[in-house]
Amino acid sequence: MSSMWNCTICKHGKTKPGFATVTLQRGDCTVIFKDVPADVCDNCGEHYTSEDVTEELLRRAEVAVQNGAMVEILAYAA
Repeated sequence: MSSMWNCTICKHGKTKPGFATVTLQRGDCTVIFKDVPADVCDNCGEHYTSEDVTEELLRRAEVAVQNGAMVEILAYAA
């Protein structure tokens, strides 16, 4: 991602490359990913992940759901 643009949530901040914690929930399963590369708003902290990162998060979360996880906390590693 790595380009600065206006945050679509707060409308005041600019995004910059950083890392975020992403929480995904489906039914009774919650998967938390730490240190996810993202563009992060310098005002409100909202994060935006690239399409590739989002696809990887969803794939790994689906594995957790299929394995019957209730809560899983993972470090993101590309």
